[in-house]
Amino acid sequence: MDDAAVAAAVTRHLGRDSTVEGLRRLSGGASRETWAFDARVGDDRLGLVLRRDPAPIRGGVDRSTEAAIVAAAHDAGVLAPRVRFVLDDADQLGAGFVMDRVEGETVPRKILRDEAYTTARPRLTQACAEQAARIHAVPTGTLPDLAVLGASELLEQYRAVLDTFGEPHPAFELGMRRLAEHAPVVDEPALVHGDFRNGNLVVDGDGLRAVLDWELAHLGDPIEDLGWLCVKSWRFGVTDRHVGGFGDVEELCDAYTAAGGGVVDRDRLRWWEALGTLKWGVICEMQAQTHLQGLVRSVELATLGRRIAEMEWDLLELLDGAPASPPDPATGNEGSSAVTVLQDRPSAAELLEAVREFLDHDVLGAVDGRVAFHTRVAVNALGIVERELVIGRELDATIRPRLATFLGHDDDLATLIAELATRIRSGSLNDQPDTLDMTREIVRAKLAVSNPRYLTGSGP
Repeated sequence: MDDAAVAAAVTRHLGRDSTVEGLRRLSGGASRETWAFDARVGDDRLGLVLRRDPAPIRGGVDRSTEAAIVAAAHDAGVLAPRVRFVLDDADQLGAGFVMDRVEGETVPRKILRDEAYTTARPRLTQACAEQAARIHAVPTGTLPDLAVLGASELLEQYRAVLDTFGEPHPAFELGMRRLAEHAPVVDEPALVHGDFRNGNLVVDGDGLRAVLDWELAHLGDPIEDLGWLCVKSWRFGVTDRHVGGFGDVEELCDAYTAAGGGVVDRDRLRWWEALGTLKWGVICEMQAQTHLQGLVRSVELATLGRRIAEMEWDLLELLDGAPASPPDPATGNEGSSAVTVLQDRPSAAELLEAVREFLDHDVLGAVDGRVAFHTRVAVNALGIVERELVIGRELDATIRPRLATFLGHDDDLATLIAELATRIRSGSLNDQPDTLDMTREIVRAKLAVSNPRYLTGSGP
């Protein structure tokens, strides 16, 4: 990617000699690239964005299809950017398209906390409801061919993905069993954005400016988008505001109905929130595997694998219908640093702590943009490794005998967890309280390493 190559593409497609300035990769997008730039096209100066894929991507529509969806939504009055052109082979830039840049903020933590968005925040729930209603009303005849993915189809899709990777997740098995029993049916599939959430919204001081990232769009149940907007991960730590960290469910449903979106059944909404929680866990595993298999090496993708436990925890809470119990002291202890007999101090954990503190205290304040974002991710990754070195063996030693007793025989921990998942799927174990409690103990132990703040509600 360089200015000359992008300028040549702009010139080819817009028909006038162009120059490009300020080409920069935006921090958003763990596996699919987004670049912002300014283009001088004749006498005009345009703020543009290029969306492209650096490598083959699992899931989602291709970039030309995404461009067609965005264009159709824009024409139907949705706050979607104007598409300028789709890249072709002659551009030699890969698969992608160029659209207008909408100025504003997309970083959820800033939107939810900065004073600059004090006026905007109370307006976002109604604005999201109105935009969702418009998205779901886009005439399907104006859209490219899209997959019809209802509740049952999505459940089958997520199960197939998990089976591909072969890593057992008893919490997800419980979730899929319960969700399959109550899967809703939609009679008239509508356009579903598929990733309608805080983080894919452009917000300025007055309110919502644009809806971005349409790569997961499909035809299906409109309530899927509303449930996804309510998933806990998209509240970014503001857990008392159920809708995106900025609003409440009643306001969202009422505003959606008033905008022509129909009456929202609350049980159906909760079902889609639970499926959205499962979906994000599956996506985190996909992203981690993208890194592990070498398709895209990224510290951000790598650490997403350790966020799966957060979604397992949230899913169990949704299945149980009540807040999870307080953390077990045995899994929340970050005591003395583990030290090997042969090596001198500092121990491995203490060395990691030193590097983490250096990045956090010295490097993070000296960089900005994408480098700052990935430095923060690296700080979190080092914290995970540090905690695993300190308390990982203790947690394994605590969980293994409890799980062995529950299953009725002893074995190594990995085998016991795999058996628990298999027995839940087969139906020999159901989602009664004892199975839920055992599964929650496992997830709690994982969170004690991956994100202990999540157990107390003090961190995303």
